[in-house]
This record gives sequence, structure tokens and C-alpha cells, in this order.
Amino acid sequence: MDTVKYVLSEDQMPTSWYNIAADLPVPLPPPLHPGTGQPIGPADLAPLFPMELIKQEVSTERMIEIPEEVQKVYRQWRPTPLYRARRLEQELGTPAKIYYKYEGVSPAGSHKPNTAIPQAYYSKQEGVKRLATETGAGQWGSSLALAGALFGIEVVVYMVKVSYGQKPYRRALMETFGAKVLASPSNTTNAGRQILAEHPDSTGSLGIAISEAVEVAAMDPDTKYALGSVLNHVLLHQTVIGQEAMTQLEMAGDYPDIIVGCTGGGSNFSGIAFPFIGAKMRGERDVRVVAVEPAACPSLTRGKYAYDFGDTGHLTPLVKMHTLGSTFIPPGIHAGGLRYHGMAPLVSHLLDLGQIEASAVQQLDAFAAGVQFARAEGILPAPEANHAVAGAIAEALACKESGESKTILFNLCGHGHFDMSAYTDYMAGKLQNYEYPAEEIAMALAGLPSVG
Repeated sequence: MDTVKYVLSEDQMPTSWYNIAADLPVPLPPPLHPGTGQPIGPADLAPLFPMELIKQEVSTERMIEIPEEVQKVYRQWRPTPLYRARRLEQELGTPAKIYYKYEGVSPAGSHKPNTAIPQAYYSKQEGVKRLATETGAGQWGSSLALAGALFGIEVVVYMVKVSYGQKPYRRALMETFGAKVLASPSNTTNAGRQILAEHPDSTGSLGIAISEAVEVAAMDPDTKYALGSVLNHVLLHQTVIGQEAMTQLEMAGDYPDIIVGCTGGGSNFSGIAFPFIGAKMRGERDVRVVAVEPAACPSLTRGKYAYDFGDTGHLTPLVKMHTLGSTFIPPGIHAGGLRYHGMAPLVSHLLDLGQIEASAVQQLDAFAAGVQFARAEGILPAPEANHAVAGAIAEALACKESGESKTILFNLCGHGHFDMSAYTDYMAGKLQNYEYPAEEIAMALAGLPSVG
């Protein structure tokens, strides 16, 4: 039988998260205090995060147990299915085998609840009453809003202004779950007011929205900050994806030669790839891993590997990452979840070590791949996920050219049901490609902080 879907039972769900820090051949450069330039300690992060998350952020333990309360919520949608894209393979005429892990089955429609649930759980354990966060496309905001509803915590979301306008139904979903949603930059914070004073028509950025959310958390002892990507503990929580995929591929009698993931901050890419990269670094199995980002926000392919702020208002610690500069304001492309000036330090470190590759895809090529995938497989990807689809199709066509039968795995990190305006614009020919000008990147990078 030509199996299409590989499904695990609830008792096969991972009970621990995988921490890639345990297998790194070179340790990750530490975050630095922006004032002293010295490595930060737990006390520096305590105003923003629950202590359990801070411990996970700095841990080098390979496996970290998932609390039973978190597992109970995970079981609402996990384990997620692994699909063999047989119809897409046939349409492409490729000898390659294409598998995709589908995270769009979660209540929020993406992979983001994998970290929203534990972040809300640990906050509740510590007596936190409110969580402040940012969101680009709204997938993270809706996931944290869901987690806040489940654990009885208030949630305030600063949504990048261009996405606030582009995605009203994602905003409505957050509000249905009980969150308060504000367009960023806003007049509710000093960071937002400063941006609006200089740029009254600012369309916003994730860096600006992060500044607003961090400011709210830092000013209120009852509020903590929650981040949907980039940080070590966030990437850690997503590794349930790759661990499940390993078991499912064993069921299929297969193992990936190539893993493809879309990258903005790095969370879904890490979720699918880190368990496999860990096996590679331990000398168990080889795999080629490709991170695909938008050409309009090319932190991995055109950014600099350097210490930088994670936000535009310079309220966060300095982390070493591939960055376009914290003042970088990306264009309003529809892949809102990938519009971030930096890349997760762990992903950046792996690229620097040569463990992964990076490529960039134009907006029109990403949407063309998403439409082709939807017509073959019947699932409409989110604009962010279209970058992974485009990368996987490119690898499959390369196999067609070479005649090699390689196994390709990618993460379909979310559905596009709240992104229909983007597809409508694409079908109407209203979308454009955008290559970020080299001189503007150079200007943003010129403002990088000086670190001794």
C-alpha cells in the first residue's frame, strides 16, 4: 500500500525536549549585558522570564522533561501527522521522496503552541498574572492567547502594524481567546511613542513590537515577557516536531538526506531540524540541512554574524546572531512571521559552524510554490511555510535533473486560512518581489553595538 499519512498514538508523543546545546562542538557565545559588556546571569533575566525558562535558556542538559500538565495540553493535537507528498512528487516528475510534517493541525493553526503552552505553564507556576508579547503574522500571538486562556493568564499582544491591517481574522482569533491586541508601534509605550515621533507612518517591525512588549513587562512586576522564537528555550520546546518525525520516518523505513525549513527567527526550522542535526553531530547519521528565508529580510544570507540587540529600542541583552541591524525595518511582505532583523543565536551558530546551509526566496516564487503545493496536496500553506515548500520543490527538481532518489523532509509549519488576502493579492498580480538594497543593509549594520 502506498501510505500517505504516518500517525503516532498519544503515548508515542515525546516526553522530553531535545537540547542541541549538549551536542555542540563549540559552545554558543553567551548573551552580554548591554551596559557592562559582560555575560548576563539569571538575575538579569528574572524581570522578564520565569526562572524555569531561564534555567532552560542556559542549560546544556541533552533532554529536558516536559511537565505532565504541558503534555496534557499537547495531546489536544500532538503527535502531528507526517505526510508523504506523493501527488506533489508525481506532478514534479521527481525521483525524490518528499515528506512534510504538518503543524497546522494545532488549535492556533501553526507550530507556535508548542512553546506558548510551556511558557504560560511556567508563568502560572510562578504566579504571573499577565504576559506581554509581540507578533508578526499573528500565529505566535494567537498561540499565546490560546495558552493564556487555558492557564488563566491575561495576554497583551503588540502586533506589527502592517500585519494588524493585513490579517484582521488572525487578530479576531486572538481577541476570541481573550487577548488584548494593539497595533505596533503604539502610543502605549515609550518605545512606540519614540518611533511614531520620528516615523508617524511607520508600518512597524518585530524589533519594534518586541521593544514595546519588553517595556511593559519590565515596568510591571506582575507581567512577564514571552517570545515566540529566537531564544534557546523557545527552540528547545519546538523539538517535539523533529523527534516525532524521526519516529514516523522509522515507520516509513526512511531517513532524510535533506531537511528544509523556512526561517525568520528560527523556531520551526529548529523544531524539525535540531534532533536530526544532533544525531549528525554525534556521528550517528548524516543529513544536509537548508534554511530558507525571504529575500526581503535576508538575515542569514546577507546579514552579519555579530552581537546585536534583539529589539529596536535596545532594551534586550546583546546576543551573537546573524543580523541585519536592530534598526532594520523590513518591507511589508505577507510572510509576517519571517520579518525579523536577526536569526536565533543557535541557528546562527550552526551556520557559522558549517552544520547548515542558507538560501533566500523571492515572495512571488514562494507563493507560486504554495499554490502548486495546495493544488497537489490539498493543504494551503501559510505564507511563511511557502518558503519551505519552495525550498523543498527546488531540491526535488535538482534530484530530477541529477536522477538521484533522495529523501526530502520539510516542516509545513502552519496553514494559510487566515492569509487569504495575501493569496487574493497574489492571484490578482498585486504582489511584487523585493530585493533589499545593499546600501540600506549597510546603513543598518553600521549601527551595530561595539563589543570588545
